[in-house]
Amino acid sequence: MSSESSSDHNCLGWAARDASGTLSPYQFSRRAVGSDDISIKITHCGVCYADIIWTRNYIGDSKYPVVPGHEIAGIVKEVGDNVQNFKVGDHIGVGTIVNSCRACEYCSDDLESYCAKGAVFTFNGIDADGTVTKGGYSSYIVVHQRYCIKIPVNYPLSSAAPLLCAGITVYSPMMRHKMNQPGKSLGVIGLGGLGHMAVKFGKAFGLNVTVFSTSISKKEKALNLLGADKFVISSDQEQMKNLAKSFDFIIDTASGDHPFDPYMALLKTAGILVLVGFPREVKFSPANLNPDMRTISGSVTGGMKETQEMVDFCAACDVHPTIEIIPIQYANEAHERLAKRDVKYRFVIDIEKSLE
Repeated sequence: MSSESSSDHNCLGWAARDASGTLSPYQFSRRAVGSDDISIKITHCGVCYADIIWTRNYIGDSKYPVVPGHEIAGIVKEVGDNVQNFKVGDHIGVGTIVNSCRACEYCSDDLESYCAKGAVFTFNGIDADGTVTKGGYSSYIVVHQRYCIKIPVNYPLSSAAPLLCAGITVYSPMMRHKMNQPGKSLGVIGLGGLGHMAVKFGKAFGLNVTVFSTSISKKEKALNLLGADKFVISSDQEQMKNLAKSFDFIIDTASGDHPFDPYMALLKTAGILVLVGFPREVKFSPANLNPDMRTISGSVTGGMKETQEMVDFCAACDVHPTIEIIPIQYANEAHERLAKRDVKYRFVIDIEKSLE
């Protein structure tokens, strides 16, 4: 263990105190480093829509003050006595969870996020000791080693941060449903933080990628910035009709309400549509599902082993999220812009340079 003791240092962060969601400086304490813990100096933190959900109490379970942020990248500053795979100075990441039971069938199968007893969220969660977790809009964090991801030293920490939620949210179902087959066809519905990563993974896997959107303004960036092969206006019935039974896979990242039958009709026999967004309801006709042996599947995120595999894949294959780096002082404006979908495609807070 290093000579530095995390329990002797106050943590600086930004927090929301009420449902206005307004963030402002906040000072608090982290737990001391236990034998299985790692203390991480946070350098970057991605901005996810979940940050808005809980700072503004949209679900009704926010535990103020809320320090958001679950796309955390940084540098190891201290390790507990039992930590073997990380050392001081390593680049490291933390995603959406910081604890689980570690004993149920899902934890045992490297699916910690689906823990039968409930995974502990990185912020606004209740940890095993009863304390409320506080996230990555802060100077450092202490996390059990099982929930930490090693980031290759040649991969930018600013790029790594969004992978830990946006990236793994699409990578996990893509791997589960064997979408890494070169030459297959992939449709991506929605082009935000999740959708743009689905496009990038699709191209890295050698897929033929088509982006579906209701907005023609997204066409240029979809094709020329992200490298999609085709762009389709989903409200154009003629275009959609011409694409019937032409896709092996579709990933739906859109959270706004939208019809599903037009997209189900685009799948080939035994095609798969994966839903990672959260519309209020999902309605489709069995006539677009059963006769062609199609599948609709839900997914939230991946486990720690799979997240590590994804980060290593991105480093090896030069896959990077498209980001806008901001100071912590811009966090409130970033939340406003994100709520209006005015970001290409992920805000990343430079904690190291701006948090004082």
